[in-house]
Amino acid sequence: MPNHPALLIILTVGLNTLAQALLKLGAGQNPLNLYLGGGILAYGLSTIFYVIFLGKLNLSVAYPIVIGLTLLATTIAGAFLLGEKVTAVHWLGIGLMLSGLGAIAFGKLI
Repeated sequence: MPNHPALLIILTVGLNTLAQALLKLGAGQNPLNLYLGGGILAYGLSTIFYVIFLGKLNLSVAYPIVIGLTLLATTIAGAFLLGEKVTAVHWLGIGLMLSGLGAIAFGKLI
């Protein structure tokens, strides 16, 4: 089982983003489709890695990092994999959110 915080973040965010994309692809179809099944499985694995990550950092740091990076990754996945339109204002909002994440992470270091 991975134990390094950076690897845990990558696995958690990657699997969470995969889950979001699969659930989106499976939405509006028969409830028993492979996309939904894969999305649920990816969410389950993401949760396992997130719980391990929580054991390494304070919740007040871990949660914003994972949620913020997942927001960025799912926006990128939506735009480039699913062909969703993402406006400049949306990207600006993500940039502002990432600057906030930087402040949270930096605050943990000092």
